[in-house]
Amino acid sequence: MATGQDLWTAYKLRWRRRRLLLRSLRKRAQLRPVRDRTGTIRPGDVLGFATVRNEGLRLSQFLDHHRALGVAHFLIVDNDSTDGSAAWLADQPDVSLWSTPHGYKASRFGVDWLTVLLRRYGHGHWCLTLDADELLIYAHHDTRDLRALTDWLDLRGRRMMGALMLDLYPRGALGQTAYRAGEDPTRALPYFDAGNYVATRQPKLQNLWVQGGPRARAFFSADPRRAPTLSKVPLVNWHRSYAYVSSTHTLLPRHLNHVYDDTGTEAPSGVLLHTKFLPNILTKSAEEKGRKEHFENSDLYEGYYDALIGDPTLWCDQSTRYAGWQQLESLGLMSRGGWV
Repeated sequence: MATGQDLWTAYKLRWRRRRLLLRSLRKRAQLRPVRDRTGTIRPGDVLGFATVRNEGLRLSQFLDHHRALGVAHFLIVDNDSTDGSAAWLADQPDVSLWSTPHGYKASRFGVDWLTVLLRRYGHGHWCLTLDADELLIYAHHDTRDLRALTDWLDLRGRRMMGALMLDLYPRGALGQTAYRAGEDPTRALPYFDAGNYVATRQPKLQNLWVQGGPRARAFFSADPRRAPTLSKVPLVNWHRSYAYVSSTHTLLPRHLNHVYDDTGTEAPSGVLLHTKFLPNILTKSAEEKGRKEHFENSDLYEGYYDALIGDPTLWCDQSTRYAGWQQLESLGLMSRGGWV
């Protein structure tokens, strides 16, 4: 039976969700349509959503990877790119593109803008919300597309699937890696940390909070609680009343954060292969340090940016070479959750 405190918390969270949705509505005017192809969206299509800025190095591979998984249409906000990627995106036949010059941090790191698009176009669709440096994989992703996965999730009454963001990195210094646009980034970034992860269940939003990996090891060892959050809920059967709270780490209503299973069986989960550490990370880190748009308390991350600009090597003796989803499942980093 729910206690008075539980009911009060649920009440406050309902109002928080309404405030987040109202906040996003106020940001509608910040979005300028560049190419609107949403008229081609069909019932049942899996949709992809992203905010990008100067991601020309990885955009073709990002789109191709998720096209192969079955994303039928991409709805993308370009935040004032200067590298030509906006024009390239506008030419893609399965992309609808909006642009904005407004502040990334002031939009809750792009979430307000994407909430506008999710409410208008995502309602009733399975929606995959990602950063451009994330590639979703899941059990059988190489033989079964997202329509097969989401049909299976629908049959089991699950409206979401969680994923661990897995940082990939090279053998040597970050800036010395050879990579060209369109190549498979897992060849340039073939290593990951296999076992240094800590998960805590957060009582208020009832989500799993996962930290660890090479960034925690290399940049936040003195204060691990400041390390980036690695748990996300990127795949959701969207309803216009839903709202992301913090990036795609948490949602409201909070039952959408139940990516674990309390019944004694495992819930299905995926992995977001995180390609942040391609060689342009040095110049992007210098830019992000100056713009101060990527962290709520940017000044606290001065040392983090300085370390990245210094061209570090993340590889260590305990690094593991990536070998596919079966390997990640055997390591406990993802689960098929009964999907066979």
